[in-house]
Amino acid sequence: MVNDYNKLPQITLSFWIMKICATTLGETAGDLLSMTLKIGYALSSIILITLFLLSLAAQLRSKKYIPLLYWLVILTTSTAGTTISDYMDRTLELGYMKGALILITLLISILTFWKIKFGSLSVKNIKSFKVELTYWSAILTSNTLGTAFGDYIADDLGLGFFGGAALTSAVLVAVALAYYFSSVSRVILFWIAFVVTRPLGATVGDFLTKSNEKGGLDLGTVGSSAILFTVLVGLIIFTGNQASRPKSIETA
Repeated sequence: MVNDYNKLPQITLSFWIMKICATTLGETAGDLLSMTLKIGYALSSIILITLFLLSLAAQLRSKKYIPLLYWLVILTTSTAGTTISDYMDRTLELGYMKGALILITLLISILTFWKIKFGSLSVKNIKSFKVELTYWSAILTSNTLGTAFGDYIADDLGLGFFGGAALTSAVLVAVALAYYFSSVSRVILFWIAFVVTRPLGATVGDFLTKSNEKGGLDLGTVGSSAILFTVLVGLIIFTGNQASRPKSIETA
């Protein structure tokens, strides 16, 4: 199922489907706490960061790939990232652009450190505690960035939820075409796709929850979160029950 220390899933089509589902759920669940339940961005961030740290600690202590645990960490990085971004952009009044620029700089710094320190950004090369910790730092930052970037696309650029989702989907299609028809590094394509799926999740999440007057489907944070949670768990169980794992499409 995994190679040596590596406790991460193979990067297949099902991985990307679950990633989009998890990040969309992160958007709706984060809004459920901070907005629907009126807990506020600061307290929501504290709660969700705590949940992230607890799930991350369990992941780091595990000795093998555990699908439910891995996707729990992905989910908690998404929910924590949503409230952190909203706190930066709205409570601190940095705005979507400034918040996104700060997070882009932070993500580039993490990936640069990863490359210099460990020699490769490939997720197939995560075979030590330190590399895995760096990996999760990059994921938390990218998911936080995704919320800010998604809000920037939908609001500041005036594309709305549907337009934002269409734009990020188009970028992902371009990445897929580059994978199949170019010699661009698969590692670079992986990280582009990983970052872009978060804005897609953010815009789709807003599209599901916001009112019809604001361009959404008006499903609410509770209903949308329940549906997405059910779908994600179903996908995790389905892929976990497969007799053999598909060959990875991410290479070093």
